[in-house]
Amino acid sequence: MTARVRRSAGPPPRAPERRGGRDRGGLLDWRQVLRSLPGAAAKLDPRTLWRNPVMLIVEVGAVWTTVLAGLRPSAFAWLTAVWLWLTVLFANLAEAVAEGRGKAQADSLRRAKTDAVARRLLDWTPGQERVREEAVTAPELREGDHVVVEAGQVVPGDGDVVEGIASVDESAITGESAPVIRESGGDRSAVTGGTRVLSDRVVVRITQRPGESFIDRMIALVEGSSRQRTPNEIALNILLAALTIVFLLAVATLQPLAIFSKAVNPGVADTLALDAHGVTGIVLVSLLVCLIPTTIGALLSAIGIAGMDRLVQRNVLAMSGRAVEAAGDVSTLLLDKTGTITLGNREAAAFLPVQGVGEDELADAAQLSSLADQTPEGRSVVVLAKRRYGLRERSPGELSQARWVPFSAQTRMSGVDLGEPGDRGPDRMLRKGAAGAVADWVRRRGGTVPAELSRVVDGISASGGTPLVVGEVAVGAARVLGVIHLKDVVKAGMRERFEEMRRMGIRTVMITGDNPLTARAIADEAGVDDFLAEARPEDKLALIKKEQEGGRLVAMTGDGTNDAPALAQADVGVAMNTGTSAAKEAGNMVDLDSDPTKLIEIVMIGKQLLITRGALTTFSIANDIAKYFAIIPAMFAGLYPGLEALNVMRLPSPQSAVLSAVVFNALIILALIPLALRGVKYRPSSASRLLSRNLRVYGLGGIVAPFAGIKLIDLVIRLLPGMA
Repeated sequence: MTARVRRSAGPPPRAPERRGGRDRGGLLDWRQVLRSLPGAAAKLDPRTLWRNPVMLIVEVGAVWTTVLAGLRPSAFAWLTAVWLWLTVLFANLAEAVAEGRGKAQADSLRRAKTDAVARRLLDWTPGQERVREEAVTAPELREGDHVVVEAGQVVPGDGDVVEGIASVDESAITGESAPVIRESGGDRSAVTGGTRVLSDRVVVRITQRPGESFIDRMIALVEGSSRQRTPNEIALNILLAALTIVFLLAVATLQPLAIFSKAVNPGVADTLALDAHGVTGIVLVSLLVCLIPTTIGALLSAIGIAGMDRLVQRNVLAMSGRAVEAAGDVSTLLLDKTGTITLGNREAAAFLPVQGVGEDELADAAQLSSLADQTPEGRSVVVLAKRRYGLRERSPGELSQARWVPFSAQTRMSGVDLGEPGDRGPDRMLRKGAAGAVADWVRRRGGTVPAELSRVVDGISASGGTPLVVGEVAVGAARVLGVIHLKDVVKAGMRERFEEMRRMGIRTVMITGDNPLTARAIADEAGVDDFLAEARPEDKLALIKKEQEGGRLVAMTGDGTNDAPALAQADVGVAMNTGTSAAKEAGNMVDLDSDPTKLIEIVMIGKQLLITRGALTTFSIANDIAKYFAIIPAMFAGLYPGLEALNVMRLPSPQSAVLSAVVFNALIILALIPLALRGVKYRPSSASRLLSRNLRVYGLGGIVAPFAGIKLIDLVIRLLPGMA
């Protein structure tokens, strides 16, 4: 088949509405809990549970308790066995609920993924008018293939636009209904499989391997199927396993002590917890389960999955949990000036006339010279003249015999010539542009440049602004009228956000291509700690390496192919979705909204993840201390009456104490699932203050909560036969 290049006409079709918002809360949705129960039950399989050694010990204990309850049945034995199984089930439920949220998002992505028919070009070269093509399914495409996609067709795979420009609907990926422009030869050339071309035609070079598309990776990551445990999770699991071994040995030593104590106190009656053979097997298992750190062991995986989910809710895709953790440990933030710290475009802030020229006269000339200038800077000059001086905005068509002079890199000026061209040129000529270029233009036409001009231009540059000089030739006389002050507008609230970063111990560095004078002025206004002026890609890379040599973790954003080395070197590299495929491959996160300011949010989410894990670890270990004081005194008070003083909860019997502690141990996992999913509220502060707050709230809370909880449960349990 031969395809001829053709351009589609007509307006692009209406983009679909933005899809429904995601669940951003941390409270349990009980419908989702019910849907997650089968998954939680499936995780009882030891082949799955072995990855969590703490909960595997609990499951082994539950099996052994069930066997013992079958051999010597009693209400105490069966209730203990049931609640031990519920402990494992609640732990699995925490992970299943967290994964369930990801699966809901994955289902939405699967609907976006279509096995479209691709029009693969054969022997394509740039600029060819007639090219042979063949129809293949999307999975048959290979890296390096070229496909043509026209209006109304779905992009069959991830790739880069190598020819043409088109409007693309990316709502299936980003949720934004507004179409975006994708074109060849720039930093906005990347397209994603599953998106739809709305207008025109593009040729796309496929950059993905089969089964490794952006949507495929998103589905795997949000479902948790490709989630690898992070180094911190592995280290914490090793610590929890070590604590489990310590408590296992501690519990084992109680048995000879109990046998000896019972032998020297034969008058003490046997109970379901303690008899002539020592502590019963059910109680030993229960004691072990209550003492090992089951709470954090149960919630650890859910905390990590929920952290990645919070990023997905903000349209950020983390390629690994390690990247999220690294964001929480970042100590240096590299931020591009344009679009991150300042608005993307400079705006006219003031008209500064030279001596002998009125402000109104300069404003009128500046507006006339900018009427055909469609850049944001040019439009801002027209708007300022209208708003501040009441000059009506005129359209280029209103001015008869006007010849518009476009900006060029050679002249560094733009403007307009008005009136009939005579022997000495048009009646009036206006030029606006770089100071040196306009000054030379005035001198060549016999005019003089006032000495104050350089002073005004230098003052604007020193303040971080950009000066544009306006010149005029009228009735054969050339002169400088004044200067337009273009200013980079720092985004509202940036200084406060950087102050928050400083309180968190994070150093902020602004990256800009501006000269050092301009860069310093903007850095001072925004409140960043440092800046890198006249920055080239290799300068960014060198700065990252220098920071990392000092033991600091670095985060940065980028979107171009030239940013790829720096994104790969940074500990947290956030690539913009509008950027090139090379940038997205190099980074370990992709922002689907392409909002560079989101880097600050990412850092806060990372810190929240680490704080949540630390807070619940503190709570879990403090819990163990309290449960120890609940069970041991009640168990041995009959043999050693002096221990009754430690039975502060006044639990009436060993059976009641053990069962109350086991029930509390299971319920506290269920109660903490919402906190694990939502995360501990993060307030920017120093590490020492955060540590003291965690110890005060979660350490003290972990000690107090079991005393209150176990006592309340005991008030119910003691009503059961044989428990009082």
